[in-house]
Amino acid sequence: MRLIRSEFLKIRTTNVWWLFALGAIGLLVLAFAINALNMHFGVLQPPAEAGQQMDPESAAALAALAEPVALTSYMVTSGQYFGLMFVMLLGIITVTNEFHHQTATTTFLATPHRTSVILAKAAAGSIFGLVLWLVTTALTVPATAIFLNAEGVTPMLGDGDVIRAVLLNGLAYALWALIGIGIGVLIRSQIGATITAMVVYTVGTVAVSIIINVLTNLLDWDWLADVQWAMPSLASGLMTSGTSLPGQPDYWVGALVLVGWAVVTGLVGTLLTRSRDVS
Repeated sequence: MRLIRSEFLKIRTTNVWWLFALGAIGLLVLAFAINALNMHFGVLQPPAEAGQQMDPESAAALAALAEPVALTSYMVTSGQYFGLMFVMLLGIITVTNEFHHQTATTTFLATPHRTSVILAKAAAGSIFGLVLWLVTTALTVPATAIFLNAEGVTPMLGDGDVIRAVLLNGLAYALWALIGIGIGVLIRSQIGATITAMVVYTVGTVAVSIIINVLTNLLDWDWLADVQWAMPSLASGLMTSGTSLPGQPDYWVGALVLVGWAVVTGLVGTLLTRSRDVS
C-alpha cells in the first residue's frame, strides 16, 4: 500500500492526470453526440434506399444493432475509444516520467524489488482508469436514457447483457493501464513512447482494418476478417458490444484478447525492468 500511495502521489503532483481526465470527458461528449447521430440516421431512421443497397449480412447486422439491448450497450459505452487512449497514455507516463526526470534510480534504490514498483504503478494506473470509467459511465447512463426515450426506444439499462457490457468496459479501462505501462518500459523516451502509442492506437487500428478487409475481399478468405479482432483497440469495443452481432465473434473473444495483451505487456515490462540497468 505504501508503494501504491507513492505512485498516486506522483500522479497527483503533476497536471497530467486532470488534463487527461478533462480531455477524456470532452471527447466523451463529442463521441456520444456522434454516436447518437449515427444511431438516429443510420440505424433507427435510415434512408429508404439504404436497405436496398445492403448485402444480407450487413442488413442483418443493422437489424441486430437496432435492438434495444444492443443500442443501449452501444450508447452507454460511448467515449471508450478516447478514454482508453488516455488511460494508456497515463500508464506510459507513470513509467517514462521516472526516466525523463531521472528519478528511476532513486525509486529503485528506495525499493530494490523492481517487480513491486511495477505492480504499484499498475495498481495506481488501473485505479485511475476505473475512476475515469465511473465518471464517464455516470455521464453516459442518464444521457443514454434521455436519447433512447426521445427516439421511442425503451432503455435496457437493467438488462443483464447491458450491465455486463458496462462492467467489461470498466475492465477495459483497468487493463489498458497495464498495456500503457508495458509500452512505457519498452520505449523509455517519453515523447517516443507517447507518439508511437498514439499512432499505433489510432492510425494503426484503421490501417489494419482496411488491409484485412481488402485482403479478405481479394482472397475470398472469410476467416481472415476475424484477424482484426486481435487488435486490442478493436477487442475492447467487441467485449462491450452487449450482444453478438452477425459477422462478429462473441464478446468473450474480445475480453480474452484484451486480457492476453495486458498480461503479455505486463510480464514483458516487468522482466525488462528487472533486467535493464538504470542510470
